[in-house]
Amino acid sequence: MSIYDIEVEKVNGETYQLEEYRGQVILIVNTASECGFTPQFEGLQKLYEQYQSQGFVVLGFPCNQFGGQEPGNGEEARQNCQINYGVTFPMHEKIDVKGSEQHPLFHFLTEAQDGFFNEKIKWNFTKFLVDREGHVVKRFGPQRNPSQIESYIESLL
Repeated sequence: MSIYDIEVEKVNGETYQLEEYRGQVILIVNTASECGFTPQFEGLQKLYEQYQSQGFVVLGFPCNQFGGQEPGNGEEARQNCQINYGVTFPMHEKIDVKGSEQHPLFHFLTEAQDGFFNEKIKWNFTKFLVDREGHVVKRFGPQRNPSQIESYIESLL
């Protein structure tokens, strides 16, 4: 199975396969709109705007598994991100990123590289960088600000 085989759901309920992003560099982030790391949306949006034309995309996946910091549905999360942080990158329906109901995407991400990233996601704003061939090449913890990962993105573009 490749990352491109995984199906995800947009906030409008429409599902699609990540095949849509084949050939692009992807930054996948589990998000929450009421978290201390929520201001990272500004930096994520800046990266998206700066590198989108070069084949880069940020994909946001709201999650309520950490301190109940994403209480609304995916559309409410998207609106909050758009209004408060100007987010225009794709946001998705809320998902679980760990546990028995873990979404297949986050199972894939945490099992990538023969278990190299096989650590439970511990908090919101964990970031996974995927290269143009669909390989998960880097995982960043929530404390890593988007500006601190720019060089990794540039190296893949």
